[in-house]
Amino acid sequence: MGQVSRKLKKYILGIALGIALMCGKESYAQYNREYFFWVGRSCMMNNDYQEAIRTLNTLLRFDEDAFEGYFLRGIAKYNLDDLLGAEDDFSTAIRLNPVYTQAYTYRAITRSRLGNYDDALQDFREAIELRPDLPGPYYSRGVTRLLNQQFKEAIDDFDKFIRQENKVADAFICRGLSYLHLKDTVRAYDNFNTAIRTNRENPGGYNRRGGLYMEQKRFAEAEADFNKAIECDSAYLLSYFNRALVYSDTNRPMLALADFDKVIQLDSTNSLTYFNRAMLRTQIGDYNRALDDYDKVALYSPNNVLVYYNRAGVYAQLGEIERAVEDYTSAIKLYPDFANAYIYRGRLRELLRDPQGAKEDRSIAQRKIAEYRSRLNDSTYSIYADTTQRFDRLLSFDSKFAGGSFDRITGHNGGHEEMRLLPLFKFTLMRPDSVPAAKPYHLQRVDDFKKRIGNEYLTLSCRESNIAPDTLVMLDKQYVQELNASNPAWTVLFERAVTQSLIKQYTNSVSTYSSAIELNPSNPFLYLNRSTTRAEMIDFISSIDNSYQRITIDSDPANRLNNNSKRTYSYDEAVADLNKAIKLFPDLAYSYYNRANLKALSGSLPEAFEDYTKAIELNPNFAEAYYNRGIIQIFMKDTRKGCLDISKAGELGIVEAYEVLKRYAPLEK
Repeated sequence: MGQVSRKLKKYILGIALGIALMCGKESYAQYNREYFFWVGRSCMMNNDYQEAIRTLNTLLRFDEDAFEGYFLRGIAKYNLDDLLGAEDDFSTAIRLNPVYTQAYTYRAITRSRLGNYDDALQDFREAIELRPDLPGPYYSRGVTRLLNQQFKEAIDDFDKFIRQENKVADAFICRGLSYLHLKDTVRAYDNFNTAIRTNRENPGGYNRRGGLYMEQKRFAEAEADFNKAIECDSAYLLSYFNRALVYSDTNRPMLALADFDKVIQLDSTNSLTYFNRAMLRTQIGDYNRALDDYDKVALYSPNNVLVYYNRAGVYAQLGEIERAVEDYTSAIKLYPDFANAYIYRGRLRELLRDPQGAKEDRSIAQRKIAEYRSRLNDSTYSIYADTTQRFDRLLSFDSKFAGGSFDRITGHNGGHEEMRLLPLFKFTLMRPDSVPAAKPYHLQRVDDFKKRIGNEYLTLSCRESNIAPDTLVMLDKQYVQELNASNPAWTVLFERAVTQSLIKQYTNSVSTYSSAIELNPSNPFLYLNRSTTRAEMIDFISSIDNSYQRITIDSDPANRLNNNSKRTYSYDEAVADLNKAIKLFPDLAYSYYNRANLKALSGSLPEAFEDYTKAIELNPNFAEAYYNRGIIQIFMKDTRKGCLDISKAGELGIVEAYEVLKRYAPLEK
């Protein structure tokens, strides 16, 4: 009956809209304007956002200055996760009515979700200046400041909100989180308690307090809080997951497995849950089902080193030695500095009657461990991953809970959809037939450098080399022999550094580049390549290392927060190398392009834009620079100009451009 009535209501509304349209533009503007507003609002109250947009589109065709229409349509788009479209509509509403407080507030919230915190905060300032008596903007600005890690300022905003509205539990939760990040656990605890007293049906307060208890090893109290959160909301995934961690830490693996089963029942694509369940199943000897879980993780996260490393251990327990060796080898291919993978593969090679292979693995492992320990206090290698540790404890979640793969847990997307920049340029080894066709960009100094090196496969490219790994290892051994036979020439050191980087021996590669620079400090290309290797090392190691940090999740999916306790990675040294390269050779477009990439990854989008622009000035056919500049312009909310740049990149041969255009070009009206 309900479905019939909804259909009838929609039919009647359709007739009414048709009649309204027949009235003509003049009568509509005079009489039917409010009717269309009413229909649009009614649709949104019923969560029929698409119908609301269709209705408001009709209104705006007849009245282009109806700022409230753009505002309402922006809200509808926001609820459909069309954040760029929502931002555009809120901007239009503001342009038509510069004192529209709500439009500033909603655009700020939208920009915050997009990770554009600076512009969001500016919008909040405008809204608060217009209406300092309204409490809502203070709360929303506090959330944005919390996300932007401005914890003291966030507390100030939550204080102002709470003075006017002291019955909103989420305000106390967010203020508690701010104190928690300032290491003030006492005030964090007090705020979580107040949130619970304010609204005993809100699972977020219990979940947050439970997380604090869990950090303090107060497992019984943490468990009680997670139980209460689940009582409040039986589909509250976070508390099932967190309670599983408590069960695991208190030696109750079967209960932990049951909670992980519940999480997977509610979210069947979550890699981290499968990974944790696999480790638990391994601990209780359920090896076959552990393998099933690891297979799921490998399917969702094929480049995650730990999947192969841990699965190899399970195969070894089952006596499938060859398959275990294959998985350890896969882990090593993904990360050649993985000391423990060499150690365990060496032990298995002994069982396979391969004493020479076992000896080589032990030797490599000892060298890797020694390198790590010797470089702990060296800032150049401060980001070197400790791969001597065991990786057998359960991992905690961050904000990428629903369906996210855990090897991307700490992605730098700031809440918006991840879009990858095209890679850095470097001198690499490439077979000529694999080099993509492009319009000529020749510099005599580059040609002279390649001639000086004398390697026919040496090319300047951002593409992945197609030289086989075995060939690269063989080349590396040849360079070692050459370097041992005579006084090292900077050219040979350079070639060896290139091969080391290609087989992911990043730390050794940086050292070799440094040795070459000592012999030839005025060569810009040595700095260019060392910079690229340093950046690649950071990107690779961060994907492994950050997964082991304890991360928390905000209760509100719209207000997600990464824990500030995780290690951070700086591109400063890589940028310094590029600065040196630019000083030595200011006409090389690739140096500006690379620096732009690193600035973008560091969050300095305006500076990145300037460097991409400089690269394009030097090389007007620089397809990759157009593409990446387009991407960051989309991130900076200039979708139209961004799409124009990406279109130019497609015109110049970047095939990835058209997938981006399919997604974003329709947003431009």
